[in-house]
Amino acid sequence: MERLIPILLMFSMVQSTCTQQQSVQVVQVENDHFLYVHGEKFMVNGMNWDYVPIGTNSINDQLWDKSDEIIKTGLDAEMILLKNMHVNAIRHYTGIPAKWIQYIYEEHGIYTMLNHSFGRYGLTIDGQWIGTTNYADSTTQKILVDEVLALVNEYKDTPGLLLYLLGNENNYGLFWDGAETENIPNEEEKKKFVGENRARPMYALMNEAAKRMKSIDPNHPVAICNGDILFLDIIADECSDVDIYGTNTYRGISFGDMFDELKKKYNKPVLFTEFGADAFNAISMEEDQIAQAYYMTGNWQEIYKNAGGLGLAGNCIGGFTFQFSDGWWKFGFDQRAFADIHDNNASWSNGGYLKDYIEGENNMNEEWFGICAKGPTDERGLYALHPRAAYYALQQVHSMNPYKNENSVEKIDRFFESIDLEEMMLKAAKD
Repeated sequence: MERLIPILLMFSMVQSTCTQQQSVQVVQVENDHFLYVHGEKFMVNGMNWDYVPIGTNSINDQLWDKSDEIIKTGLDAEMILLKNMHVNAIRHYTGIPAKWIQYIYEEHGIYTMLNHSFGRYGLTIDGQWIGTTNYADSTTQKILVDEVLALVNEYKDTPGLLLYLLGNENNYGLFWDGAETENIPNEEEKKKFVGENRARPMYALMNEAAKRMKSIDPNHPVAICNGDILFLDIIADECSDVDIYGTNTYRGISFGDMFDELKKKYNKPVLFTEFGADAFNAISMEEDQIAQAYYMTGNWQEIYKNAGGLGLAGNCIGGFTFQFSDGWWKFGFDQRAFADIHDNNASWSNGGYLKDYIEGENNMNEEWFGICAKGPTDERGLYALHPRAAYYALQQVHSMNPYKNENSVEKIDRFFESIDLEEMMLKAAKD
């Protein structure tokens, strides 16, 4: 028995080490934040990914209902393209079966951030569809918390799971009635009213959900997805148990003072859950691949420079570029219309994208955000992708690891200056 004790202790230590190695952890070192995966620093070189053939939308795409052979064919084609550009994680909404998260990881080395919309697009309550979620309602609260806890119990042991994400710019949804992107009202009184009466209960519920999710699964962090930094003061008050501040941010070539504002007001790691640019010029009314690549590389340059250990904000752990392929279904989604048309309608205005901005006019083309153009749908419900210049620019971007010891802000700047967007355009033209 005495001989068995050291062996049992050693076995216990090995088990503990293996569990620790498998976990995904948020680590703070002095004033900087890092994400650790398998015991190593992990810069999220991510991509917003879905599989929505032309003519379908995000509700009826039905990829996961097809045969395993067809699913593998579709996944392999896209994941090979993603791996080839050094993407290490995808963002996907609930509905993807756990076995395919595992397949994507084991076959292609790509992790999945699992996203629960947390009432962003409405809920069914007592058999009735409620389009605008009331987060102060006790029945709504129970439904949402029960849903995310069931999610954690189902996915917590899935190889390839990176983290959980709650919501999708739900703060914007407090102003809008539908799912389509619109401009945010400028009236400060309205923002204040919405903040206190709708946003505060929502963030308090997100925090409660995060706490309970982590009690079931301590090995995967929980992030929220906020629109830019709207209601940041309320988030700082209500979301102390959330691990990561996720943000959908569209500010043009630069995120401005966002890193410093977040560090000052809400000292959590920052993960850009969406950012990017469309490939359509609203002035010339034609495709503009160079402009798209220009904005995206500028965004990644700031993400890398604000990673931990480089002397700037030190709070950025990466991002998920929006998005891998064009979303033909987005304009007219609320009416379930026009999914077979690549619409050039600009649905909202953003002065950060100066290359096609005219004051008072919309310039953001929701259906053209893909770094790959989408080909026609075949008889199996599959399609081919055609990489744009932004694909090749990001391929070069993701070849760099900002955490390497010899890196500095100056070296990162020189690296990005060496990216030739005209050359990337030529590569795309050859495809």
